[in-house]
Amino acid sequence: MKSQAIILAISIAALLSLASCGGSATKSSRPEAAAHEKTLTLTAYSRDVEVYAEVTPLVAGQPSAVVAHFSRLDSFKPLTEGAITVRLIAGGDSAAQALGVPERPGVYRFTLQPAAAGVGTLVFAFATPDGASQVAIPGIRVHAEAQHDDDDDDDNGGTAPGATDVVFTKEQSWKVDFATEEVAPAPFGGVIKVAAKILPAQGDERVVAAQSSGMVAFGSGSMVEGKAVGAGQTLFAIESEGLADNSLSVRYAEAESEYRRAKAECERKEALAQDKIASESELLKAQTELANAEAAYRNLRKNFSAGRQIARSPVAGFVRQLWVRNGEFVTAGQAVATIAQNRDLLIRAELQPKYYGVLGSITSANIRPMGSSSAYSLEELGGALVAFGKAADPANPLIPVFFQVKNSAGLLPGAFVELYIKTQTSSRAITLPNEALVEEMGAFFVFVQRTPELFEKRPVRKGATDGFRTEITEGIAAGERVVSKGAILLKLAQAAGGADAEAGHTH
Repeated sequence: MKSQAIILAISIAALLSLASCGGSATKSSRPEAAAHEKTLTLTAYSRDVEVYAEVTPLVAGQPSAVVAHFSRLDSFKPLTEGAITVRLIAGGDSAAQALGVPERPGVYRFTLQPAAAGVGTLVFAFATPDGASQVAIPGIRVHAEAQHDDDDDDDNGGTAPGATDVVFTKEQSWKVDFATEEVAPAPFGGVIKVAAKILPAQGDERVVAAQSSGMVAFGSGSMVEGKAVGAGQTLFAIESEGLADNSLSVRYAEAESEYRRAKAECERKEALAQDKIASESELLKAQTELANAEAAYRNLRKNFSAGRQIARSPVAGFVRQLWVRNGEFVTAGQAVATIAQNRDLLIRAELQPKYYGVLGSITSANIRPMGSSSAYSLEELGGALVAFGKAADPANPLIPVFFQVKNSAGLLPGAFVELYIKTQTSSRAITLPNEALVEEMGAFFVFVQRTPELFEKRPVRKGATDGFRTEITEGIAAGERVVSKGAILLKLAQAAGGADAEAGHTH
């Protein structure tokens, strides 16, 4: 017996140690329909699971129901598979039950009958496809006899809803995009918010120019800005037939004649050189003339067809801009169209000179397209800081800053974005995702978790934002848990029904 007691004491100590380092737990009680009992509500977190359990009063020798809700922390959706064991260690004894499947998604219903009174530990052990883990909740009281309303031994505190509280059951939160997060200070440096313009990256665009003078012909007329084109696809033709000067047909005929003449002359010089009649310098001159004539002839023949020069797209992309109209006269070298691939983009911001001193400490940036609720980090877009200006122009004293990104978010060249430039810092602050804040008549609120089904609507004072997260300067403290996703749904739930502790409860 003594050795068993020692083993049990060691087990309890180990579980308490696990609770302090492997998860967190809170407990409270709320009134139930039964006149003489209170239900104990427990909340705990392992590394990947949220546990929310409702336990009827624990009395030695009597069965108690444990209805536990399990949510995955990576998605806050119900745990749909896996074996779970609940064990109560109290009064020198233990009681346990294992269930292989949930009663319904996320909900496991256990029955425990403690053998002895005392203060013990409730342990949930998980065996899921993702692996095994467990969480322990210490300080669980097992009574020697049933408790009544007039008993003063309420060691759990009350969680009756207040006027600003909102009930949002686990069944409700599992059906929507919902999440909570624990508040903790984190690095949050200076943020420079500025409007910036999206530009094509250098090398991402190719200008197609006329290789000869003539009239531009876009064929069927379907060549318009925004049209997708493939590499080598015909874009337009330059027609010079009928022009008095610089006719392409005349130039082609001249080039062909010159090539044939140079070829014949070169062959004649080679024969004379074999008989030592022509010198090496004369032969070399004839060969050079032939090479030049052949290059000019082949270049025209490659792009010449039926009296016109054909221009093709050098890359696959789309027509970003047409510089001339169909039928307009162009000269050799004049730009006709710009083909863009739209793969890499530059984001150009212009900052006031007062920020010059911190530009060297830029660490990242967040980008939000104008009028959009979506934001992207520089890392998400595979981007980086390219450069910033080192001098100010008297005509424009603003300092340019350039970021290059991959266009994986469908950004539109030429459009404007809100740019949140982040600089390095050693300061720390409490921040929340922007969607955790709700606004009412110019004031901002968050929903602080009292239990996973009961939330307090609390006013806060906000500071700077980086486009994703906002600094909270007043209203919440480290260690509290706040709704980080789906706060607007709680606001709607409050407007619809108030804080009824049993609203929507299906346990």
